[in-house]
Order: sequence, then structure tokens, then C-alpha cells
Amino acid sequence: MKPFADKKITVLGLGGVGGYVGALLADAYPHVTFVARGERGRSIREKGLVLHSDYRGERTVRPERVVETAESLETQDYIFICVKNYSLKEACLSLAGCVSEGTVIVPVMNGADPGDRVREYLPKGTVVDSLIYIVAFANADFSITQQDKFANLYVGIQDASAPCWQKCCDVTDLLNIAGVDCTASRDIQAEIWKKYILNCAYNVETALYDNSIGQLREDPKKAAIYEALVDEAWRVALAKGIHVTQADRDAIIYRFYYKLQYDATSSLQRDVGAGRPTELETFSGYIVREAQRLGVDAPVSADMYRKLKEKCRV
Repeated sequence: MKPFADKKITVLGLGGVGGYVGALLADAYPHVTFVARGERGRSIREKGLVLHSDYRGERTVRPERVVETAESLETQDYIFICVKNYSLKEACLSLAGCVSEGTVIVPVMNGADPGDRVREYLPKGTVVDSLIYIVAFANADFSITQQDKFANLYVGIQDASAPCWQKCCDVTDLLNIAGVDCTASRDIQAEIWKKYILNCAYNVETALYDNSIGQLREDPKKAAIYEALVDEAWRVALAKGIHVTQADRDAIIYRFYYKLQYDATSSLQRDVGAGRPTELETFSGYIVREAQRLGVDAPVSADMYRKLKEKCRV
């Protein structure tokens, strides 16, 4: 039998990230459930989930089940939570009935603390922390587009005991077999913060100015703001005792100038532009509050947060 073929796997949140991960999982394993509401759920039930992937190619997948809510599910072996941060509590409460002590829960989300929040909302099961580097989004027809030739997921676990580390390694194997590039990290908090520091600049500045990364790079004043946002978030991470180095900070800046595509935009930018609920508190509010709590000077982050709150209220 193929490894993990007997495991029950649920993906909740079928946007860009959840759609990409879910499509590959459903293509590889027989017992995959998607939790998708309304028109999205109906579309997947009728037509399958369509993935347009630069990295993994075109495919249409049909999971074993598509349900409106997780409240009706039996106990699951693996649950991937891929919702926006403002929906996390509701998502976790809906999952409570299908989580046992043996369930492994993987929040694949933005921000620095979704794993801690899941542990707060779901006392049973084992939470594996994660982050993903990916450019992906849902289209109007509920298909998923993944751009560029990479999609890299990292997982790790706070409990360093052998049984918990084995569960983390099992998640890595489960994903890699399905074609989701995944690496297990012994210091997942450092990996999470490397991405989070990037996003404190990337998402916040693209959203405020409604510029692509290339447009920000071309404007010296905006480029300097980007660097300041990175520096402030990096200093907050250091104050929290996260193992991020000067080299990590420099790599994030280098990526801005030389690696990110000219036309790259952010999820926060797209949500603000469309007038949808946003993860402003995740990308901006959290770092400003942590800076205040830790006594770290972060005037640029605070100014951008204030301006974005005003923009979101318009």
C-alpha cells in the first residue's frame, strides 16, 4: 500500500495556499476532504478543483469529499488549516469534533503566531508549525493559480521529544510524496520569523501604496522605507530571542532588490484593493504591538500601520 494511503486528511481553506496544497494532496491520496462553503464548495463538487501551476503543471482534482463545515467530520489523521488569520478561531472551533489526541494539525498561514493560537483553541492533537514561500491566489472561477518555479513549505515543532519530532517528519514525508516541497526544521521559529520579517515590509508597503515590488524598488524613498520596515521587524525578533542573524536580515533586503519579480504583489494589497477583510493586524498591528511591549523603537512600522488603518476605513 502506498504510504499514507489509509490516512484521513482534511484541508480547510481553499484559497491560494490551501488550494495548491489541497490539490496536490487530493491528487496523491484517496481519503482527502475539502472544507469549502457556498459557491466555492459547489464549484469543487461539480467541476473539481482546478490548479494552474507554473511549478507543478495543470491539473483538476476531485477529493473524496467536499463538505460545508468540519463539524460533521469523523476523527482525522491530518488537518491542514489554510485560512486567513481573522478566521482562525472560527475554523478551529469547527474542527474540535474531528480532532483526537492522535490528530496532527498543520496551520499553513501568515504571521508569527498561528501555531500558538491553534494550540490555544484546540487542546487535543499535535500542532506542527509551518510556513510556506509561494505566490498563489484564487481566481473568480475558484480555480487556483500558482506562479513561479517554487513553492517551499517548512515544518517544525516546539516539543523536541522524539515522538513529536517523528510526527513532524511524517508530515514532511506526507507532503513530499504528494509533490509539495517540504523541509523539517529544528528551529522553526527562526524560519517563521525570516518570512514574517519579509512580510512586515512586503505586504505592508505594497498595500499602502498599491505598488508592485518593482515599483517600490524604482522609488528611492519607498525602497528606504522597505529597508526600515525590515530592520524594525528584525530588531523585534532579536528582542524576542528568535535566532535570526544579520545575514538573515541582509538576505531579506537582497531578495527585495534582486530576487522578487518586478510585478509581484501581496495578499494584503489585493484584499485592501478589493475592500475585503484583511490581515492588517497580522502583518502590521502585531509587530507594532510587540515593539511597544519589548521597548523596540519602530516608528516607520507604526506610521505605516496608522496609514493603512485609515486606508482600510475609507
